[in-house]
Amino acid sequence: MLFTPSPMLLKLLYTRGSLHNQPEGAGVAFSIKNRLDTVRLLSVQQVQLDEVVVPPTSIRLDLGGGDVRPAATLGADGGLDLPVGQAFTFLLDTPPLAAGMHRLRVQFGTDTLGELSVEVEDAIASRDGRVRIPRAEDDDYAVAAIQARQQFAEDFTKQEYKHLKQYSFDPHELRGNCESFVGVAQVPVGLAGPLLVNGEHAQGEFLIPLATTEGTLVASYNRGIQTLNLCGGVKCTVIGDAMQRAPVFVFDDARGARDFGRWVAESLEQIRPEAESTSRIAKLQYIDTYLSTKFAYLRFNFSTGDAAGQNMVGRATFAACSWILENYKGAPIRHFYLESNFATDKKASQINVMRTRGKRVVAEAVVKRDILQQRLRVTPEQLAYHGQVSNVGAFLSGANNNGAHSANGITALFIATGQDVANVSESSAGVLYSEVTQEGDLYLNITIPSLIVATYGGGTGLATQNECLRMLGCVGPGTVNKFAEIVAGVVLAGELSLGSAISSSDWVSSHEQYGRNR
Repeated sequence: MLFTPSPMLLKLLYTRGSLHNQPEGAGVAFSIKNRLDTVRLLSVQQVQLDEVVVPPTSIRLDLGGGDVRPAATLGADGGLDLPVGQAFTFLLDTPPLAAGMHRLRVQFGTDTLGELSVEVEDAIASRDGRVRIPRAEDDDYAVAAIQARQQFAEDFTKQEYKHLKQYSFDPHELRGNCESFVGVAQVPVGLAGPLLVNGEHAQGEFLIPLATTEGTLVASYNRGIQTLNLCGGVKCTVIGDAMQRAPVFVFDDARGARDFGRWVAESLEQIRPEAESTSRIAKLQYIDTYLSTKFAYLRFNFSTGDAAGQNMVGRATFAACSWILENYKGAPIRHFYLESNFATDKKASQINVMRTRGKRVVAEAVVKRDILQQRLRVTPEQLAYHGQVSNVGAFLSGANNNGAHSANGITALFIATGQDVANVSESSAGVLYSEVTQEGDLYLNITIPSLIVATYGGGTGLATQNECLRMLGCVGPGTVNKFAEIVAGVVLAGELSLGSAISSSDWVSSHEQYGRNR
């Protein structure tokens, strides 16, 4: 770890609202969570509550699962490893605190960050007596804990849940994916394809698993896929790759923000190693600076390997910003927030369309005139003109996509393969283009500027989701661009199929025939 956290960042280690009196006068407790990076805790010098100093001999550390250690023995034990995300509770052998606000100061030593001090204010946490969902502190994924929640849900709602409780994997695999686990939502998975992809990373035919409850969706994508296959497949290209975190720095005036932005640009090569110190995967590409009023928004852009990388770049940007806070000697920084809403995490935005978020990928194909008319009952001229009319509609509505329904195929693939489905917000953006070639065929192209996909991390390792990724051959190092190309190819097939259905007036009749279950 290369950076030294500033006092502003050290405050974030403390878990607000965790200060409370222990039952039956057993002392006072509060929680700390490692939100920086993996360190080794070597010592706890003292805790100060208001004017009372609590020595290490009166402090214990509760790591959960029955692991409680005296603070005074940390040095003799060689210290305590604290990975990112590790939370632990300080148990203080002191008299109870009165209601109201209290000042708290914790002094401790680490191997890589040196001596640190966290100073905050907090109030005694209230206990409202409301009914709470059962959980087990020692193992919340054990059978007993899960059954307790299932019974609680049935008792609370006076309903029986037969299918929700059925699953075929070890719930312990869900650590880091789902809290308060109670069961699974069984989403139907249909097969489309195989799709012939002519990519730089995806080459060959791929069966496409689509998880959906929408009638005709799988059939529609399959129709587009078969049409593309008859024309030689779909050509796919990844043309950009960047994942962002966008902190904001607040100054007294616009000049302070302007001068800070200039300093950041000049200091990029010093900031880079600080950002990259937290991960062997994340690589800082560049930092965009955007100024408004007295705020300086920095948009950090990283490559993140096979992971989607939102958490990865959060840690990396946190380290970089800590160095910035310590080393910037210009106008005083009044406030700092790690995320300013400018990365537009899980929100559609124009900056993603212009600057890329995740993978920027293009899928294109030439659809032969005779095949288009035989299979989809439209001519190239019909579809190209229909596209022009649709462009006006998309422009008037302010949509982030001038195509028909790229979110359908992307969502169905995301659910099947364990992607973060909320990322469809960004990933659904698309720029569709078509033209009639000199030979009278249809050239069709879609650019997806912010496709956020992963083949590692998140939900990609879960049982069903990993099987679907294996079906696509997208498990293992270096497969994320392959997956991105496959997704883009599927999207183009869906645009071709639905666009043709609307142009030929088959859309409503197809849904009436295949998509209704009344």
